[in-house]
This record gives sequence, structure tokens and C-alpha cells, in this order.
Amino acid sequence: EVQLEESGGGLVQPGGSLRLSCVASGFPFSNYAMSWVRQAPGKEREFVASISRLSRSTYILDSVKGRFTVSRDDAKNTVYLQMNSLKPEDTAVYSCAKSRDHTWSLGPRTYDYWGQGTQVTVSS
Repeated sequence: EVQLEESGGGLVQPGGSLRLSCVASGFPFSNYAMSWVRQAPGKEREFVASISRLSRSTYILDSVKGRFTVSRDDAKNTVYLQMNSLKPEDTAVYSCAKSRDHTWSLGPRTYDYWGQGTQVTVSS
């Protein structure tokens, strides 16, 4: 059974940092691209960051470039999202997703499993 479990969310002040983790199980993690998506209340889901197999390629949403980085540790079956200089507009539920392929894409149908998500709230 494929499982994706996110952690690391919480309440942080503007300008603060959080590191999200997504621990995967039930499939050969190193073979697949992974992504982070977020959804804020009343807004559409958007892809925030993606990382391909062997970390050969990454994608970062324009609005978070220079502030967010994505990485993976295949030995730990974990993908990370380091978020720095957080802004109130980053408030959302952040989820990880498993790609059907070794490369990332921004099409939701190319992902077959999604985690439950972790809440990130940026507020003073």
C-alpha cells in the first residue's frame, strides 16, 4: 500500500522558515519523481515544487523562487520542502504527490498518489 505522510507544518511569523517532510512507503521511492502542491482556502491547487528521479531536475513555482527549495533523500524515502522568508500568501495546506514517472510534470493526472497534507499558516 502506497503511503505518503507529510509533517513539519505549523504556525510561523512572516519571514520565518519551515521544513516540510514527506515520508513515502509502499513503492520504490527512488524511481519516481515527487512534487509538493498547496491549496489555500478558496483557491485552486498549485504545484509548488517538483523533483525528478536522482534529483536530476527540479521545478520551483515562480512566486516562491529564491525562497523555497526541494530535495530528496532516497535512503530515507523522503522528499523535503525547505521554505524560507515565508509570507502570509504562502498560507495553505501543503501535500506531496507521487508521479507515475521518473520525471516531473505539472499535470495532476500524471500523479497517482497524494498525501493528506500539512497546514502551513504564516501570520503575525
